[in-house]
Amino acid sequence: MAKNMQPILKRCEKLNISPAVMGYDKESNKRQKSQTRPKKKSEYSIQLNEKQKVKFIYGVLEKQFRMYYEKATKMEGKTGDNLLSLIERRLDNVVFRLGFAKTRRQSRQLVNHGHFTINGKRVDIPSYIVKPGEVIAVCDKARSNDFFKALKEKDVFIATPKWLDVNRQQLEGKVLSLPERNDIDYEVAEHLIVELYSK
Repeated sequence: MAKNMQPILKRCEKLNISPAVMGYDKESNKRQKSQTRPKKKSEYSIQLNEKQKVKFIYGVLEKQFRMYYEKATKMEGKTGDNLLSLIERRLDNVVFRLGFAKTRRQSRQLVNHGHFTINGKRVDIPSYIVKPGEVIAVCDKARSNDFFKALKEKDVFIATPKWLDVNRQQLEGKVLSLPERNDIDYEVAEHLIVELYSK
């Protein structure tokens, strides 16, 4: 399985993303920025930057991202909104959104290790697309794990998007509906990604 091993903070700075979007609370390495004037970006460069931003946030590589785009074009509605909705519904992202992991990278690892069930069935595929009505829960075997015990005991408020419902004491969450465009909590011009792929 291919892995994205790019340094988080460096990449956030390059793509102009807040590290908080990735689940990190430190701002940057506080490196000195050069005093050179910014270069004027071409239209292609701006479009590519938007695509790289979304790929980096969700930890998706090109082949898989292209597949999501092709699925999005076949769905009803705006292709850009469909694309973001599909990626937002990935199981590793849902685990992160429910607050069962600190970062998307950590949630991907937890899913890979088979710590979660969907409607009672164990699922270890991070790219699994959840559907409305499905219940995501920590499996019985993993509940005795120190990480999940601490998670259950912590009384920390985590803002969960309105399309998800979480029961922290039961260590489970439910998909209430499909995510909408305004549920995306970072700045992205998805129409630029569509323009890039439709050339």
